[in-house]
Amino acid sequence: MIKKKIDIAEVKKYLQKKGFIISRNNKNKIFFSAQKSLEPIFKTIISSVGIVLFFFTIPHVINFKNEKSFYSKEFKNNSQSNFKKTFENKESSKFDELDENVVEKYLFEDVFEFNDLPNDTVRLSASTIEQLFKDTNYSLDDVRKKKLVKPVSLTLLPAEIKMIENTKKRKEFFIQIILPLVIEENNHIRSDRKKLFKILNKSNNTKLEKTWLEKKFKQYGVAKSDLSTLKIRMDEIPVSMAIAQAAKETGWGTSRFALEGNALFGQWTWSGEGIKPAGAKDNSSHKVMKFNILQASVKAYLRNLNTHASYKQFRKARAELRDEGKKLDSMILSNHLDKYAETGKEYVRILQQIIRQNKLMDFDDAKLLPKSIDLESLI
Repeated sequence: MIKKKIDIAEVKKYLQKKGFIISRNNKNKIFFSAQKSLEPIFKTIISSVGIVLFFFTIPHVINFKNEKSFYSKEFKNNSQSNFKKTFENKESSKFDELDENVVEKYLFEDVFEFNDLPNDTVRLSASTIEQLFKDTNYSLDDVRKKKLVKPVSLTLLPAEIKMIENTKKRKEFFIQIILPLVIEENNHIRSDRKKLFKILNKSNNTKLEKTWLEKKFKQYGVAKSDLSTLKIRMDEIPVSMAIAQAAKETGWGTSRFALEGNALFGQWTWSGEGIKPAGAKDNSSHKVMKFNILQASVKAYLRNLNTHASYKQFRKARAELRDEGKKLDSMILSNHLDKYAETGKEYVRILQQIIRQNKLMDFDDAKLLPKSIDLESLI
């Protein structure tokens, strides 16, 4: 191999052409640096790299944004930012400025249809019902221990319930009747909620799924196909809270509205069939909503809390509990029911007292047999 002597002068000349300066420091060591004229070159290189990176990453960014809009954190039950935005921008509804009469007919259409279905309504006596509970080994002590509720579904309250003088016995009797009805309705909502999540996690939906969604948008009064609001509204009510409200509104099943109209929750109506309150003014147009069976009353109650503007803060608090992975706590959520009655905060205080004194939260995690077996995958 022929070795060629390197000419330092030529190297220096070559580097200077390329924009470098060669000099010596105070220790007589050679070093080189870039001239200012190289700044445009560096800027060009940096810009080129930036452009390449932009076109390389933009498909991924677009894909992520598209997925986020459909599978957003809110739908994965991690919805803090999304549901806050929903409530800050006003929970979407079709009925903010419409007459109560119109709203009721629209939102409760399926409830009224269910209420009008043919059924064998037989008013059993209190003694017959008590024997039925014994024959099926259905007791509240057993429910508290095993968290399982016998599927005893009654259509009417017994007329003799107000004749049960023992207060504790009357309360337990009432709870035994109402408990399966509330759990059953929550099961329906839980099943719908599971179906909603399944639809949200698909990139393409079938015609049947789209039709189902349209039906649910209508039932929950959600505007503009707002899936975030639908998810917030389509949710369960704590069993303990529902029983406490039914107890408060009916005097533990002894009120005229409960016995004559199966009205467990004192809901008002402007269009449907109802019972005129005794102390109501002659010019008042509202009545207490009347039902053919108890189950229809429970169904209407859940729909009311899940759609009416008065309970928006209740739904927000419930969504926050869901978002934090916590159970639906009736003592927390009942704080937002002050608009349910004219007494406001006093009404809330009484509800919470009923829940505590009767240990109703023991029933919040109870399952209905045999239907709870079919719903194990939802829990």
